[in-house]
Amino acid sequence: MSTPSEKNFDDYKRAERKAVEIVAEMKSVSAKKTDIELALLVALFELHKRELAPGHIAKIVQGHLNELVPFYSRGPESN
Repeated sequence: MSTPSEKNFDDYKRAERKAVEIVAEMKSVSAKKTDIELALLVALFELHKRELAPGHIAKIVQGHLNELVPFYSRGPESN
């Protein structure tokens, strides 16, 4: 039986796989990376819009970026 933290990680990995699938679909609709980037950011604001102020949403996004940058900075052999 998995622990709560293992289940949380499994749930996250399922959501991550779906997000990567969505990005692949978006690439087939628009070759412009800027359009895809902006649409993904809009989705984040839509996810929280009736619960949090826009500034708070931006801080959440920045916090996630601060966590992800070191991971992606290690290079492809480590990821």
